[in-house]
Amino acid sequence: MSGITPVVKATGIVKRYGHVTAIDNADFDLMPGEILAVIGDNGAGKSSIVKAICGAIQPDAGEILIEGKPVNFSSPIDSRAMGIEIVYQTLALSPALSIADNMFTGREIRRNDVFGKYLGLLDKKAMEKFAREKLTELGLMTVQSINQTIETLSGGQRQGVAVARAAAFATKFIIMDEPTAALGVKESRRVLELIKDVRDRGIPIVLISHNMPHVFEVADRIHIHRLGKRLCVIDPKDYTMSDAVAFMTGAKEAPALTAA
Repeated sequence: MSGITPVVKATGIVKRYGHVTAIDNADFDLMPGEILAVIGDNGAGKSSIVKAICGAIQPDAGEILIEGKPVNFSSPIDSRAMGIEIVYQTLALSPALSIADNMFTGREIRRNDVFGKYLGLLDKKAMEKFAREKLTELGLMTVQSINQTIETLSGGQRQGVAVARAAAFATKFIIMDEPTAALGVKESRRVLELIKDVRDRGIPIVLISHNMPHVFEVADRIHIHRLGKRLCVIDPKDYTMSDAVAFMTGAKEAPALTAA
Protein backbone atom coordinates (compact mmCIF):
# COMPACT_ATOMS: atom_id res chain seq x y z
CA MET A 1 0.00 0.00 0.00
CA SER A 2 3.01 2.29 -0.28
CA GLY A 3 2.22 5.56 -2.00
CA ILE A 4 -1.39 5.61 -0.80
CA THR A 5 -2.24 8.27 1.79
CA PRO A 6 -3.92 6.65 4.81
CA VAL A 7 -7.32 7.98 5.84
CA VAL A 8 -5.95 7.97 9.39
CA LYS A 9 -2.33 7.79 10.45
CA ALA A 10 -1.42 8.04 14.13
CA THR A 11 2.15 7.84 15.35
CA GLY A 12 3.64 7.77 18.84
CA ILE A 13 0.34 8.17 20.68
CA VAL A 14 0.71 8.23 24.47
CA LYS A 15 -2.01 8.46 27.11
CA ARG A 16 -1.37 8.20 30.83
CA TYR A 17 -3.72 8.24 33.80
CA GLY A 18 -1.42 8.93 36.72
CA HIS A 19 0.96 5.97 36.93
CA VAL A 20 -1.11 3.91 34.49
CA THR A 21 -0.15 4.04 30.81
CA ALA A 22 -3.21 3.25 28.67
CA ILE A 23 -1.52 3.99 25.33
CA ASP A 24 2.21 3.41 25.11
CA ASN A 25 3.76 5.07 22.04
CA ALA A 26 1.17 3.42 19.80
CA ASP A 27 0.78 3.69 16.03
CA PHE A 28 -2.33 3.22 13.92
CA ASP A 29 -3.31 3.50 10.27
CA LEU A 30 -6.51 3.05 8.30
CA MET A 31 -6.33 2.81 4.52
CA PRO A 32 -8.99 3.98 2.04
CA GLY A 33 -11.86 1.58 1.38
CA GLU A 34 -10.92 -1.07 3.91
CA ILE A 35 -12.35 -2.73 6.98
CA LEU A 36 -9.66 -2.66 9.63
CA ALA A 37 -10.39 -4.90 12.60
CA VAL A 38 -8.82 -3.94 15.91
CA ILE A 39 -8.39 -6.82 18.33
CA GLY A 40 -6.64 -7.27 21.65
CA ASP A 41 -7.04 -8.72 25.10
CA ASN A 42 -9.05 -6.85 27.74
CA GLY A 43 -7.01 -3.88 28.92
CA ALA A 44 -4.71 -3.95 25.89
CA GLY A 45 -5.66 -0.37 25.00
CA LYS A 46 -7.47 -1.01 21.72
CA SER A 47 -10.47 1.12 22.68
CA SER A 48 -8.19 3.85 24.04
CA ILE A 49 -6.26 4.27 20.78
CA VAL A 50 -9.53 4.52 18.83
CA LYS A 51 -10.93 7.02 21.35
CA ALA A 52 -7.80 9.12 20.93
CA ILE A 53 -8.30 9.17 17.18
CA CYS A 54 -11.91 10.39 17.40
CA GLY A 55 -11.33 12.93 20.17
CA ALA A 56 -13.04 11.07 23.01
CA ILE A 57 -9.75 11.29 24.90
CA GLN A 58 -6.86 13.69 24.34
CA PRO A 59 -3.45 12.01 24.04
CA ASP A 60 -0.47 13.30 26.02
CA ALA A 61 1.86 12.88 23.06
CA GLY A 62 1.90 11.80 19.43
CA GLU A 63 0.45 12.97 16.13
CA ILE A 64 -2.78 12.15 14.32
CA LEU A 65 -3.21 12.81 10.61
CA ILE A 66 -6.53 12.66 8.76
CA GLU A 67 -5.91 12.29 5.02
CA GLY A 68 -2.40 13.60 5.57
CA LYS A 69 -3.37 16.68 7.59
CA PRO A 70 -2.68 16.98 11.35
CA VAL A 71 -5.74 17.23 13.60
CA ASN A 72 -6.27 17.88 17.29
CA PHE A 73 -9.84 16.98 18.23
CA SER A 74 -11.04 18.23 21.60
CA SER A 75 -14.16 16.04 21.54
CA PRO A 76 -16.07 13.58 19.33
CA ILE A 77 -18.18 16.55 18.19
CA ASP A 78 -15.11 17.92 16.42
CA SER A 79 -14.41 14.62 14.69
CA ARG A 80 -18.06 14.22 13.70
CA ALA A 81 -17.95 17.66 12.07
CA MET A 82 -15.09 16.32 9.93
CA GLY A 83 -17.12 13.31 8.81
CA ILE A 84 -16.09 10.67 11.35
CA GLU A 85 -18.95 8.64 12.78
CA ILE A 86 -19.00 6.21 15.72
CA VAL A 87 -21.37 3.30 16.34
CA TYR A 88 -21.05 2.66 20.08
CA GLN A 89 -21.63 -0.72 21.69
CA THR A 90 -24.52 0.89 23.58
CA LEU A 91 -25.79 2.26 20.21
CA ALA A 92 -26.43 5.73 21.72
CA LEU A 93 -30.05 5.68 20.57
CA SER A 94 -33.00 7.23 22.38
CA PRO A 95 -35.61 4.45 22.88
CA ALA A 96 -38.60 6.81 23.17
CA LEU A 97 -37.79 8.72 19.96
CA SER A 98 -38.65 7.65 16.43
CA ILE A 99 -36.20 6.21 13.91
CA ALA A 100 -36.16 9.50 12.00
CA ASP A 101 -35.60 11.55 15.17
CA ASN A 102 -32.71 9.29 16.18
CA MET A 103 -31.12 9.62 12.76
CA PHE A 104 -31.06 13.42 13.14
CA THR A 105 -30.33 13.86 16.85
CA GLY A 106 -27.95 16.82 17.11
CA ARG A 107 -28.24 17.72 13.42
CA GLU A 108 -31.92 18.39 12.89
CA ILE A 109 -33.14 20.07 9.71
CA ARG A 110 -35.05 23.30 10.28
CA ARG A 111 -37.88 24.43 8.08
CA ASN A 112 -36.87 26.76 5.29
CA ASP A 113 -39.31 29.50 6.23
CA VAL A 114 -39.87 32.12 8.91
CA PHE A 115 -41.08 29.45 11.35
CA GLY A 116 -37.82 27.58 10.98
CA LYS A 117 -35.63 30.67 10.97
CA TYR A 118 -37.14 32.45 13.95
CA LEU A 119 -38.96 29.75 15.91
CA GLY A 120 -36.66 26.82 15.18
CA LEU A 121 -39.43 24.57 13.87
CA LEU A 122 -38.12 21.37 12.31
CA ASP A 123 -38.73 20.03 8.82
CA LYS A 124 -40.12 16.66 9.87
CA LYS A 125 -41.02 15.59 6.32
CA ALA A 126 -37.49 16.22 5.03
CA MET A 127 -35.94 14.26 7.91
CA GLU A 128 -38.37 11.36 7.49
CA LYS A 129 -37.73 11.23 3.72
CA PHE A 130 -33.95 11.24 4.22
CA ALA A 131 -34.11 8.56 6.94
CA ARG A 132 -36.34 6.35 4.81
CA GLU A 133 -33.98 6.67 1.82
CA LYS A 134 -30.90 5.77 3.88
CA LEU A 135 -32.54 2.75 5.47
CA THR A 136 -33.78 1.60 2.08
CA GLU A 137 -30.30 1.92 0.57
CA LEU A 138 -28.99 -0.51 3.18
CA GLY A 139 -31.96 -2.85 2.86
CA LEU A 140 -33.31 -2.00 6.30
CA MET A 141 -36.88 -1.00 5.50
CA THR A 142 -38.31 -4.06 7.23
CA VAL A 143 -39.58 -1.72 9.93
CA GLN A 144 -43.27 -0.87 9.89
CA SER A 145 -42.83 2.89 9.88
CA ILE A 146 -40.02 5.41 9.94
CA ASN A 147 -41.93 7.04 12.79
CA GLN A 148 -42.03 4.02 15.09
CA THR A 149 -40.00 4.36 18.25
CA ILE A 150 -36.65 2.64 18.74
CA GLU A 151 -37.99 0.70 21.73
CA THR A 152 -40.33 -1.22 19.40
CA LEU A 153 -37.44 -2.57 17.27
CA SER A 154 -35.48 -5.78 17.65
CA GLY A 155 -31.81 -5.68 18.62
CA GLY A 156 -30.73 -6.21 15.03
CA GLN A 157 -33.02 -3.47 13.75
CA ARG A 158 -31.67 -1.05 16.36
CA GLN A 159 -28.11 -1.86 15.35
CA GLY A 160 -29.17 -1.34 11.73
CA VAL A 161 -30.49 2.13 12.52
CA ALA A 162 -27.22 3.02 14.27
CA VAL A 163 -25.20 1.78 11.28
CA ALA A 164 -27.47 3.58 8.81
CA ARG A 165 -27.11 6.82 10.77
CA ALA A 166 -23.33 6.52 10.69
CA ALA A 167 -23.27 5.64 6.99
CA ALA A 168 -25.58 8.53 6.16
CA PHE A 169 -23.31 11.19 7.61
CA ALA A 170 -19.79 9.73 7.49
CA THR A 171 -17.52 11.15 4.82
CA LYS A 172 -14.15 10.02 6.23
CA PHE A 173 -14.65 6.75 8.12
CA ILE A 174 -16.78 4.91 10.68
CA ILE A 175 -15.72 3.38 13.99
CA MET A 176 -17.81 0.40 15.15
CA ASP A 177 -17.39 -0.84 18.72
CA GLU A 178 -18.48 -4.48 19.17
CA PRO A 179 -21.45 -4.14 16.77
CA THR A 180 -22.60 -7.78 17.13
CA ALA A 181 -21.89 -8.28 20.85
CA ALA A 182 -25.52 -8.42 22.02
CA LEU A 183 -27.08 -9.95 18.91
CA GLY A 184 -28.24 -13.45 17.94
CA VAL A 185 -26.88 -15.39 14.99
CA LYS A 186 -29.39 -14.13 12.41
CA GLU A 187 -29.15 -10.49 13.49
CA SER A 188 -25.34 -10.67 13.65
CA ARG A 189 -25.32 -11.95 10.07
CA ARG A 190 -27.34 -8.96 8.90
CA VAL A 191 -25.06 -6.50 10.67
CA LEU A 192 -21.97 -8.10 9.07
CA GLU A 193 -23.64 -7.71 5.68
CA LEU A 194 -24.33 -4.06 6.51
CA ILE A 195 -20.68 -3.52 7.41
CA LYS A 196 -19.57 -4.96 4.07
CA ASP A 197 -22.22 -2.91 2.23
CA VAL A 198 -20.94 0.29 3.83
CA ARG A 199 -17.34 -0.60 2.94
CA ASP A 200 -18.40 -1.31 -0.64
CA ARG A 201 -19.82 2.22 -0.77
CA GLY A 202 -16.28 3.48 -0.23
CA ILE A 203 -16.42 4.31 3.48
CA PRO A 204 -13.55 2.75 5.49
CA ILE A 205 -14.48 1.09 8.77
CA VAL A 206 -12.62 0.51 12.03
CA LEU A 207 -14.16 -2.59 13.63
CA ILE A 208 -13.39 -3.25 17.29
CA SER A 209 -14.40 -6.80 18.11
CA HIS A 210 -13.71 -9.85 20.27
CA ASN A 211 -15.56 -12.13 17.86
CA MET A 212 -12.79 -13.81 15.86
CA PRO A 213 -15.01 -15.53 13.26
CA HIS A 214 -16.64 -12.20 12.45
CA VAL A 215 -13.27 -10.44 12.31
CA PHE A 216 -11.80 -12.99 9.93
CA GLU A 217 -14.92 -12.92 7.76
CA VAL A 218 -15.10 -9.18 7.09
CA ALA A 219 -11.68 -7.63 7.80
CA ASP A 220 -9.23 -6.66 5.09
CA ARG A 221 -6.49 -6.20 7.71
CA ILE A 222 -6.31 -6.96 11.42
CA HIS A 223 -4.58 -4.58 13.83
CA ILE A 224 -3.47 -6.50 16.94
CA HIS A 225 -3.05 -4.39 20.06
CA ARG A 226 -1.06 -5.61 23.05
CA LEU A 227 0.18 -3.90 26.22
CA GLY A 228 -0.87 -0.44 25.08
CA LYS A 229 0.64 -0.44 21.61
CA ARG A 230 0.23 -1.88 18.13
CA LEU A 231 1.90 -5.28 18.11
CA CYS A 232 1.40 -6.07 14.43
CA VAL A 233 -1.01 -5.86 11.51
CA ILE A 234 -1.86 -9.09 9.72
CA ASP A 235 -3.73 -10.15 6.60
CA PRO A 236 -6.51 -12.58 7.60
CA LYS A 237 -5.81 -14.60 4.46
CA ASP A 238 -2.28 -15.36 5.68
CA TYR A 239 -3.02 -16.34 9.29
CA THR A 240 -5.53 -18.37 11.26
CA MET A 241 -7.71 -17.33 14.17
CA SER A 242 -5.45 -19.40 16.42
CA ASP A 243 -2.46 -17.42 15.17
CA ALA A 244 -4.19 -14.13 15.94
CA VAL A 245 -5.08 -15.23 19.48
CA ALA A 246 -1.52 -16.47 20.03
CA PHE A 247 -0.08 -13.11 18.90
CA MET A 248 -2.61 -11.25 21.02
CA THR A 249 -1.81 -13.18 24.19
CA GLY A 250 1.95 -13.38 23.67
CA ALA A 251 1.96 -17.15 23.19
CA LYS A 252 3.53 -16.77 19.74
CA GLU A 253 5.98 -14.27 18.35
CA ALA A 254 4.22 -11.71 16.16
CA PRO A 255 5.34 -10.99 12.59
CA ALA A 256 7.41 -7.87 12.04
CA LEU A 257 5.53 -4.73 11.13
CA THR A 258 5.83 -3.57 7.53
CA ALA A 259 5.19 -0.13 6.08
CA ALA A 260 1.58 0.56 5.14
